[in-house]
Amino acid sequence: MSVARSVAEVLNEHVTLEIEGIDRMYLNGYVPKLQYEMGVVGFFRNHQGYMFASSALMDPITKRFIASIEAFVRERGVPLIPFEKGQRKDDVAATYRASFSAEEGVLFVGKSQEKARVFRTEKRRNPETGQPYPWIVRATALVNQYYFYCVDRDFGPFFLKFCSYFPYTAKLCINGHEYLKRQLAQKGIGFEALDNGLASCANPERAQAICDGLSAEDIDALFRKWLAVLPHPFTAEDRQAGYCYDLSILQAEFSLTQVLDRPLTGRIFFEDVIRENLDLGRPDQAQLIFGRRVTKRTPGRFRTRVITHGVVPSLHVDYKHSGIKQYHKEGRGLRTEATINDTMDFAIGKRLHNLPALRAVGFSANRRLLDVQRTSHDCTMDEDRFQRVNQPLQVGAQRVSALRFTDPWVQAIFSVLALFCLLPRGFTNREFRERLAPLLGLPVSGMTPGRTSYHLRRLRLHGVIERQPHSNRYRVSAHGLRTVLFCVRSYNRLLRPGFTTLAPDAPSTQLSRLFTKLEAAIDERAVSAHLVAA
Repeated sequence: MSVARSVAEVLNEHVTLEIEGIDRMYLNGYVPKLQYEMGVVGFFRNHQGYMFASSALMDPITKRFIASIEAFVRERGVPLIPFEKGQRKDDVAATYRASFSAEEGVLFVGKSQEKARVFRTEKRRNPETGQPYPWIVRATALVNQYYFYCVDRDFGPFFLKFCSYFPYTAKLCINGHEYLKRQLAQKGIGFEALDNGLASCANPERAQAICDGLSAEDIDALFRKWLAVLPHPFTAEDRQAGYCYDLSILQAEFSLTQVLDRPLTGRIFFEDVIRENLDLGRPDQAQLIFGRRVTKRTPGRFRTRVITHGVVPSLHVDYKHSGIKQYHKEGRGLRTEATINDTMDFAIGKRLHNLPALRAVGFSANRRLLDVQRTSHDCTMDEDRFQRVNQPLQVGAQRVSALRFTDPWVQAIFSVLALFCLLPRGFTNREFRERLAPLLGLPVSGMTPGRTSYHLRRLRLHGVIERQPHSNRYRVSAHGLRTVLFCVRSYNRLLRPGFTTLAPDAPSTQLSRLFTKLEAAIDERAVSAHLVAA
């Protein structure tokens, strides 16, 4: 079995299984009519027939709801567990799951005090009569939350949480990989679990089709199914009047798991990732990965963090409220995972029916990260390509000047293209010169559109960039990105530091000693090649 030598080789030749799908999703259950003050007023005045809306009218509903929960756990023999402060709820759930043998049911009900958005009554006075009257306002309060930890026949483990105070919002948490495992088991397809994922599968194509088929309708059906089983505060009359729960997306994780042939392959991958991509979180690179434009007015963080827990590294790329993390899962799988905490980061609505659009963003972000890493780590080019870039060209009737490797202007131009700030949607003459001028020590006004057009024409005819049809925008080509990365890195990492060691009065440094070793190795290789040829 060969040892991988590069990121591209790891991804192309050492992946034994690849599964892309929804991972964890955290959804908000809410009643649309009760999300604003006048909607709450309408519930009590128009629906329930009271003269005034007041928080005092909410108390009987809350007491009835809590009583129904207590009756439920008593009749079903389900434990009611108060969560302690700082206690990991997932650990408690794992203990109960280990001893649960039924196909589906309620494991236990947890109780915890947490902050929640609620409605309260504020006393106001009529400015003419001076008489007090209640007024509904938004507020936050520390209230009891009830967690129903359950196992579903089709979805596996999940929990549904209810706030015990008006308007009784709910939270649904599911796991797409648990759904996948349940579906594979039902269909008799063999697999080996990899913690939160698969290590192997007898039918990978069918497994991927199951992941692709998990839809917003399936998730909504799960929610409706268990609303009919579990106690909740709204009566049949309330639901007939339109006071029904809907779902929105609070957090969604979209993962790509690539199972590797052995742990060494994963370590090689992350060694290269950490060495070369510590700047992925810069705004310029976040744009390429997430496909969104970043300006000075864009709120949020844009950074890369490399975190090591023991000897297992993880790479985190942040974008606004969302991000991608990449880590080596159980020493066997490369997990690339986009987590979207606010769908509006990508101009997508929060309602569950927007899941297809959000899925496209998450999966494309994962793929873009891998594409950037693949090209960034393996940007070698052959001598023929290098020579053609450094020589003038004749393209039809047009003569194109060379993009000479040592020309400071060419290095500055390539450095701009290597920043990854040129969005998937492309860049204009103006956007290009605004980035090029500072690298040359010129004011932006010193770079005229005509002068920039000359350089863009050179790049286009050399195939480094391509013009988008029916527009005045350009995009870096696939081999163009490889070319600029090779040239910029060769110059900045090899030639520029090497020149400093050639000065007559240059002190002996670790770098100069390394160049001496490199020169000796080259001489030895040349002698060896000469002897073989002879």
